[in-house]
Amino acid sequence: QVQLVESGGGLVRPGGSLRLSCLASGFAFRHYDMSWVHQAPGKGLEWVSSIGSSGGETEYADSVKTRFTISRDDAKNTLYLQMNALVPEDTAMYYCAKYWGCRALTSERGQGTQVTVSS
Repeated sequence: QVQLVESGGGLVRPGGSLRLSCLASGFAFRHYDMSWVHQAPGKGLEWVSSIGSSGGETEYADSVKTRFTISRDDAKNTLYLQMNALVPEDTAMYYCAKYWGCRALTSERGQGTQVTVSS
């Protein structure tokens, strides 16, 4: 069955960086568009970024566009999210998910990894 295991979250000061990873198994990872989504405290699930199955196409939410970079390593069945210049508003549980854009919001997700940005 589909399994997605996120890691790399933590507590970081404003302006800091984190790199999230998502190890995928149970499906042909290289054939799928993949996304990161997050859920902030008291809010609903929101789309953050997507990457095409070829890795050549990416898209970002406006709030992270100049600060986050999504990438993938199909040889390792792993999805990444490099997060720079973090701000308190980035605090959320981050999940990876299959599919592009809003379709990822209703797809299978892992257990998530918590990112907390605080001084």
